[in-house]
Amino acid sequence: MKETIDNNEPALEIHDLTVAYHKKPVLWAIDLSIKEGQLVGIIGPNGAGKSTLIKAIMGLLPLSSGWIKCYGRPVGAVRGILGYVPQRESVDWDFPVTAFDVVLMGRYGQLGPFRRPNRKDREIARACMEKVGVGGLADRQISNLSGGQQQRVFLARALALDSRVYLMDEPFAGVDAATESAIVTLLKELRSQGKTCLVVHHDLQTAAEYFDAVMLLNMRLVAYGPTSEVFTHELLQKTYGGRLTILADAAQAVAAARGGN
Repeated sequence: MKETIDNNEPALEIHDLTVAYHKKPVLWAIDLSIKEGQLVGIIGPNGAGKSTLIKAIMGLLPLSSGWIKCYGRPVGAVRGILGYVPQRESVDWDFPVTAFDVVLMGRYGQLGPFRRPNRKDREIARACMEKVGVGGLADRQISNLSGGQQQRVFLARALALDSRVYLMDEPFAGVDAATESAIVTLLKELRSQGKTCLVVHHDLQTAAEYFDAVMLLNMRLVAYGPTSEVFTHELLQKTYGGRLTILADAAQAVAAARGGN
């Protein structure tokens, strides 16, 4: 069932968010407002809390303080408009299910209580698989697919949900060049439809090219804003603690991106 939302509200708003594991804070006092229709890269070093932020937004982790709203409402009240693509490493790929079954699961967010997917839901699931290039793999066991194919199946599942906000945890990790290109094309298509995408991303070389806005995170929010303003050598150095071997390459990517504008 479609949720009623207020398009005048931010797609995502976070206030004073703190998340802790075993009483040890992983995210501190995050304040953030993201408007609709943006591709946002979440960037930071290992252990910075990037995946924790995604899981907190999805309601998969308890909050120590603060709140999260989607279009002005608590995320628990509008969960049907949130699409989630988890890290591949967090999925049990040995579970005996076909690629089509995985994608069809995305339709359950649009169904009312006690409803089962009907013919239309199945047609939508197959169309989503075709869109990401795995239409011919519908009957294959998910465990028998390559890493890139598995990632495309999970993208198709998120598409099947027909979300307004997509949360993707390192969708580019470990995929081939063709899959990476397909993901970028899909992200741009979602943006053209007014959808909002938050993407955990580790490749500084491509961040300036892929995202409209960047969130630099290292337990605290270092900076957030348009990529051209935030993705700078100085702010990256502040985020990564001066790991210059990484930052030198990132600086070149920043310069290249600006040169193309």
